[in-house]
Amino acid sequence: MELHQFSIKQIHQHLLQKDFSARELVGHYLGIIKKEEPKIGAFLAVSEDEALEQADYLDEKIKQGQEVSLLAGAPCAIKDAILVKGQKCTAGSRILENYFAPYDATAVAELKKQGAIILGKTNLDEFAMGSSTEHSAFQVTRNPHDLTRVPGGTSGGSACAVAANECVFALGSDTGGSIRQPASFCGVVGLKPTYGAVSRYGLIAHASSLDQIGPLAKTTEDCQIIFNAIKGKDENDATSADTDNSSVNVDLKNVKIGIPQEYFGEGLEKATREIIEGVIKKAQKAGAEIRKISLPHSKYALACYYLVSTSEASANLARFDGIKYGLSQEANDLAEVYFKSRGQGFGSEVKRRIMLGTFALSSGYYDAFYIKAQKARALIKQDFDQVFEQVDFIFTPVSPFPAFKIGEKIDDPLKMYLSDILTVPISLAGVPALSLPAGKDGHLPVGLQIISRPFNEQGIFQIGQQLEKIL
Repeated sequence: MELHQFSIKQIHQHLLQKDFSARELVGHYLGIIKKEEPKIGAFLAVSEDEALEQADYLDEKIKQGQEVSLLAGAPCAIKDAILVKGQKCTAGSRILENYFAPYDATAVAELKKQGAIILGKTNLDEFAMGSSTEHSAFQVTRNPHDLTRVPGGTSGGSACAVAANECVFALGSDTGGSIRQPASFCGVVGLKPTYGAVSRYGLIAHASSLDQIGPLAKTTEDCQIIFNAIKGKDENDATSADTDNSSVNVDLKNVKIGIPQEYFGEGLEKATREIIEGVIKKAQKAGAEIRKISLPHSKYALACYYLVSTSEASANLARFDGIKYGLSQEANDLAEVYFKSRGQGFGSEVKRRIMLGTFALSSGYYDAFYIKAQKARALIKQDFDQVFEQVDFIFTPVSPFPAFKIGEKIDDPLKMYLSDILTVPISLAGVPALSLPAGKDGHLPVGLQIISRPFNEQGIFQIGQQLEKIL
């Protein structure tokens, strides 16, 4: 096997057996990055020297017979909205083009503690706003399965890096589908954890009541290892929560799987429907009980999401004012500094969302839009709570269609927003969901979305691993 074909557990085993060194492994991945990056553009920055230094340190530990953790030596990539101390963190925006992170995000600190080796920072839609990674201020990332198509967004760089064998795993962030949708488009596994399962400390905020850091990897088992390393309560994030560490024993033979009619209706492409229905049939053949369910308020989710998320984004992005940090333009007075810095620093999609959010929060419109959206959100969450009293898991497509062409939707924001129609209800409800490669429409991957009750990530991983064996 080639070095890039090894899973996290296999890497650990081979390093301990000294079949290869951490330096050889990292050098192999850096070689792939050099070869693939001119075509794909997944990385915004590669930290070659630091990665090789980390590898040498690990090799010395192994040589001395010291104990090393399971993740030690695993080369990874980090979405460039998550802080890595001493490295640039741009959030894909000109306004933070020269911003260097003063500390590690909690998730990054946990990976470093485990000895994972960070190869670099990956591209994203600016401030994690978009569905295609075309809204980055620096470059367009291309899908490794078809270079004329998008990788999805906003964690498109992270999904691409994993799919193109440029790293073993990557961290992304998911606000309305930003891990799951690119995972689906690129044919990798991606988890949006339960809201609060992973600390948001050190993640540049988009919408604080929705954002979650999560893993992207080639297999469900690798995803589980990474999630277990980064999850848990953090004193720096009041919304984080302790999660159950015990392993669960879930078997396809004994589970009830809900199929919501609202997610298989108009707009779902025929090939995508057939692939997902094929997976459902295989699960049923393996012994799962399939039940038709309804999530009636999901039809309001997209409108609700774009009111809540833009409102929170308009407040979060107020800090980028040309005074505290980031791009600052000289001007005659304070107001002009704001206008010039924000005008030149923010891209069109970010400006659009700030304006939408500011409007929704403004006097006279707050009750009509923002408060109404929050009421709709409560009903969407209630739908999921009620359904999980009847079933253990919900299966849906991740996206109504596979990866679309670069430039196809960028001039029509509404068409772009519709890319998230099957992922945003889950984000609004705060429940966990995994994107699992389910098949291909021609050469383009299609993802199955496995959803469960809050903090049942371990159950999702069990089902994901069992499905991998029969798909």
